[in-house]
Amino acid sequence: MDINNRLRKDTQFRKVYKKGRSYGNSLMVLYVYKNKLDYNRVGFSVSKKVGNSVKRNKVKRRMKEIYRLNVDKFKNGFDLIFIPKKSTAESSYLDIQSAMLHLLSISHVLKK
Repeated sequence: MDINNRLRKDTQFRKVYKKGRSYGNSLMVLYVYKNKLDYNRVGFSVSKKVGNSVKRNKVKRRMKEIYRLNVDKFKNGFDLIFIPKKSTAESSYLDIQSAMLHLLSISHVLKK
């Protein structure tokens, strides 16, 4: 993950929330917005509902690693925000991976 490929500012997150489409499953929600750039930008928003800081950081680390390992399978030109639900804290790495790839596939961000 390159430093340019992260959503960091509140205004960037708000734009994706307001104008983007959302997709969800039992473990997380994905917001997708076409950014008119030739690369993707990604953000991770982990609520305090997920658990204490240790659990939140563990979930965020797993999601970042899954994104990093699969980034070559994505179409370019999207802003993506992943928001894990409460149940994600007790889920395995493979469950989180399948949930993320499922959301990316139903949102048509995955290459065929």
